[in-house]
Amino acid sequence: MSMAGRETDLYLPLKRFLEAQGYEVKAEVNGCDVVARRGNGEPLIVELKRGFTLKLIYQAVDRLALSDTVYIAVGGARRSLPAEAVKLCRRLGLGLIFITKSGSLEVLAEPAPYAPRKNAKRSAGLLKEFVRRKGDPNLGGSTGTKLMTAYKQDALRCLRHLHSHGASKPAVIAKATAVERAASILRSNYYGWFTREARGIYALSEEGTQATVQFAAHLAALIDTAG
Repeated sequence: MSMAGRETDLYLPLKRFLEAQGYEVKAEVNGCDVVARRGNGEPLIVELKRGFTLKLIYQAVDRLALSDTVYIAVGGARRSLPAEAVKLCRRLGLGLIFITKSGSLEVLAEPAPYAPRKNAKRSAGLLKEFVRRKGDPNLGGSTGTKLMTAYKQDALRCLRHLHSHGASKPAVIAKATAVERAASILRSNYYGWFTREARGIYALSEEGTQATVQFAAHLAALIDTAG
């Protein structure tokens, strides 16, 4: 059987790796797959699994009650390791070791308290979208479904104005609908709802006319804005 075919196949390469760093290593100690200690220091705990699973995460997090130095060690093909595995381990304060089929080890993450740095741009974008979106038009947990965003709601406001008043200038639409980015929405025409009739004059396209029916309920929900 190839290396890392069973969980027990992961143990000896890991034991040799830790012993080379001066640790005394013992397996299956009080429910922990691997426990190592160097001198009188805190124990180092490793949970072994062939694959990266939720159960393994649960086990490792539970071991944090015993030691601050807890690793997850997984083996097999490198491509089988989820792309977000390292980030998840770091967020949980866990170490991550990958053991190849040949028995070599790669330490991908060290145990350490996680101190995330906020992404100011993404945080601002989140709040901006939350504030600008009217109501709660989507269902939480939706997948494979086109979502209603603040941008789409603004486009619908422009759509409604053109449907009610006919061809108009972007500045007129922006003032009537309170959509400051009306000109940009009309120019980009992301949804295909608008057409330029003349320089600086926009009207509804055929798709836009159809959209007034398709999104009738959403348009009715935007009645708080004039236009």
